Amino acid sequence: MQDKLLIVDDIPANISLLLDFLTDVGFKVLVAKDGAAAIKKAEYAHPDLILLDIMMPGIDGFEVCKRLKALPTTQDIPIIFMTALSDTVDKVKGFSLGAVDYITKPLQAEEVLARVSSHLNLRKLQQQLEDEIKVRDTYAAELEERNLELKSFAHTVAHDLRGPLTGIMALSDRLLTTDNSIQLPKYLQLISDSGQKMLEIINALLLLAGVSQQHTIRTEAIDMNDIINQVLEKRLNHLIKELQGEIVFPDTWPIANSYAPWIEEVWANYISNGLKYGGRPPKLELGANLQEDNMIKFWIHDNGTGLSKSSQAKLFTPFTRLHDDNVDGYGLGLSIVRQVIEKLGGEIGIESIEGKGSTFYFTLPAM
Repeated sequence: MQDKLLIVDDIPANISLLLDFLTDVGFKVLVAKDGAAAIKKAEYAHPDLILLDIMMPGIDGFEVCKRLKALPTTQDIPIIFMTALSDTVDKVKGFSLGAVDYITKPLQAEEVLARVSSHLNLRKLQQQLEDEIKVRDTYAAELEERNLELKSFAHTVAHDLRGPLTGIMALSDRLLTTDNSIQLPKYLQLISDSGQKMLEIINALLLLAGVSQQHTIRTEAIDMNDIINQVLEKRLNHLIKELQGEIVFPDTWPIANSYAPWIEEVWANYISNGLKYGGRPPKLELGANLQEDNMIKFWIHDNGTGLSKSSQAKLFTPFTRLHDDNVDGYGLGLSIVRQVIEKLGGEIGIESIEGKGSTFYFTLPAM
């Protein structure tokens, strides 16, 4: 890409000399014959460097420099003064206004080229350094965020695994120290249930790691009805029976372009949360709406007590837990949902009114 120069001078001979020479050596050259025109042209053309005459009628070069350095869009453009003045005071004034160099008239083509090239290279190095600093600052901010997430993540996982592990240890000790032949089937079932819960947590962690590491996903049209039936029959059937839950959903769904295994996890988390935190007994309604932006909004509404504004604000913070009772919190599950849906190009959210239940939703691209 050609470097763009702006020549500002009221003497046609000087303009002609610079225009011809600088164009021949490969620069794109713009011209302004007075200060006012120079300011306007610099604002809309944004040249890479300005060659600015000092002694001009109307607005002189010093004032042009001052105004350009005061404008956010032009303040970073290097300015080289062109002048017949040799007074040190004038040079110091120019530098104090933000100029980077002086060229003394009569102009010598080789000197102009050397100074212009030097300051263009300096500017490019400065811009490169600024870009690298921005990248490093962004990386540092992301790293800090990831570190905070990791601490919350470790706390959540420890909390989720501690319950079933404590149960297994307590039941095992009881079996080893007492004669519980009558209670044996019950204890073994409880141990099995706790082990299953731990396995679910580990599988969730593996899924979360996979979402974070997988850079490309092959998406296709998905059968949402089949996915939900799989979730209800194979993964949540016991919970539905235990809580006597009622789940209503349509026979047909809009066709989304997505990745079925991950969407199964999304529904599993949303439905299980709805069963746990819905009313007693829980009643859930599932549905979907095609939006104007060609995204499909899938949603689940429960008959629970709803969430306050402050709880809603915390809800999708990574690994935040809203419940401290013996029922698993939202933390790990919604962290997975958030990362999955964002990876698939959608978004998640909640609409809730205290006393009137909550509607959790996620969006996916329509097929």
